[in-house]
Amino acid sequence: MNATSAELLHLAFSPDRLLERLEDDVVGLRREAEVLATALETGRHVVLEGPPGVGKSTLLRAVADQVGWGVAFVEGNAELTPGRLVGGHDPALVLDGGYRPEAFMEGPLVSAMRSGSLLYIEEFNRVPEETLNVLITALAEGEIHVPRLGHIRADDKFRLIAAMNPFDAVGTARVGQAIYDRMCRIAMAYQGEEAERAIVERVTGITGEPAALAVAIARATRAHPAVRTGASVRGAIDMVLLGEGLATLRAEPAPTRTTLLDAALAAFSGRIRVEDGREETPEAIITSILDALLLEPEEGSNRGKAPSPPAGPAPDTASHGRTLEGDNARATVEDSARQTTGRADLSRMHPQLADVSPEVGVLDDAALDLLLAEDLDEGIALLCDLSRATDVQLRSLARQAARRVFFRLASRGPVARRGIRRLVAEPGSEGDLDLERSVERAGGRRPRRPEDMVVRRWEAAERAICLLVDRSGSMSGAAVGTAALAAASVVIAAGEQTDCSVIAFAHDAVVLQRQGQRRPPGELVDDILALRGKGTTDLALALRAASSQLARSAAGDRVAVLLSDCLPTAGGDPALALGGLDHLHVVGVSDEPESVAAGRALARQGRGRHGLALRPSLVPAVMTATLA
Repeated sequence: MNATSAELLHLAFSPDRLLERLEDDVVGLRREAEVLATALETGRHVVLEGPPGVGKSTLLRAVADQVGWGVAFVEGNAELTPGRLVGGHDPALVLDGGYRPEAFMEGPLVSAMRSGSLLYIEEFNRVPEETLNVLITALAEGEIHVPRLGHIRADDKFRLIAAMNPFDAVGTARVGQAIYDRMCRIAMAYQGEEAERAIVERVTGITGEPAALAVAIARATRAHPAVRTGASVRGAIDMVLLGEGLATLRAEPAPTRTTLLDAALAAFSGRIRVEDGREETPEAIITSILDALLLEPEEGSNRGKAPSPPAGPAPDTASHGRTLEGDNARATVEDSARQTTGRADLSRMHPQLADVSPEVGVLDDAALDLLLAEDLDEGIALLCDLSRATDVQLRSLARQAARRVFFRLASRGPVARRGIRRLVAEPGSEGDLDLERSVERAGGRRPRRPEDMVVRRWEAAERAICLLVDRSGSMSGAAVGTAALAAASVVIAAGEQTDCSVIAFAHDAVVLQRQGQRRPPGELVDDILALRGKGTTDLALALRAASSQLARSAAGDRVAVLLSDCLPTAGGDPALALGGLDHLHVVGVSDEPESVAAGRALARQGRGRHGLALRPSLVPAVMTATLA
């Protein structure tokens, strides 16, 4: 950068002057604005991370407007190929006159580099890895090489600003370290209550109680135990405008409870996502929040206040947990299977035993089917306990019935296999034309036949799954049924093309099915039916064991599914053991607030989903939603 351009750049990007001009455009983001302005002034590229509605786009556009730079906007999605980001030669011009510079059609990256603009990529973690790799040289060296065109050097004012929601797991992928290493990261959270109220009042022009109530509802949705994703301030803005409009239409001097509810439901019900396995509907949640807030006194209320954060994991105590495979794992299962339950104890646990098993060695299929039809969860719990009966014949019959029931239930909602995608080139007509390869395939002539055309398209890569089953608590009855159904659901979801492993853990991690191994599904379910609760809960060990198993797979998408209450009692912080996992999905088995909060936090940190399976019968639906 020469002295003249540096001076001009500093005048345009003087952070103190810029921040003064941003006061009217940005609310509650002073710290983020300071960091962003300084980063841009010093030539840094930046990624803005935060949930929807925290002002990522607003902040960036305000900065760009004040500085007077152009912005090349790119929406990140799975269809953003390297060619669409960089640009390419126009096929017609190439075929008429060859690879001339004027035949090259600039993409947003080349355009921003040449003009010295800001390249703004939204949904950064939805961009395919092949496309992100194009950016590495541009970020590190300030230039890129385009085949048949040459090197393109970036103007001194070129900056890449990326934005993404790190908590969204649908259709996203982990951004590689090579990209992160070349960018500054600004984490953005929801603004405080006063700032959000100021935003609503500024946008709507309506002040006072309407804005306060709408903001309180939005903030309450983020702390509600049944809500996976709460509403942003955009919902509050919509509610205020709708409430004011409806009150005018209905000739109300002030919005009534009915009008407020109509406005709240329209503004918020589509913006929140309910945890899998919860029976509450968005409408019921919004209604309960509104009524609770309307009953609170104006002064001293906790309107919209989020609950205190959950306590962290137990202190890191000395842990000697091991990962057991092969013969060691087999010995652990067999040792657990030797612990059986007598008929007298089974009768006390299940009054229906006399109907389902009227005498020793007998299992009445008709009575069992009737029980399953009347109370599916109780029927599953009984089957699981019978599978560990001291009565050898009854135990064998119960396990056969359990396999049949579990795989029938797990098959009700088969999960569509989905993996990350890669860009491939092949002959055909569906996809983006690969001009150079098409010309080569046609022998240097104009391609005239369909078979001479070469196109680039996305192809799904394989996915590897590791199921982690927590056996540290009470592994009997319904708990065993939940675990066995989860295993059956994962095995069915995996099918023949997805690599799947299964680990049961407590203080140790027992590998029931190794990555790359395909055991008969019935044997796998039998092993889980044999498990007993044991020891402390070492989540960190379990996650490391999952990473170790998934590392053996060549699949491009490595996913772990954790079935647990997510409250560790041994080992270190589980969040520090997420390396090697593209996604960690959590299926919670407890609705205790501490457990739900811990599970949701771990799923967010693992870029996965969180669901609740409080009863065995909920497992298939929750697993389907989790892995879909």
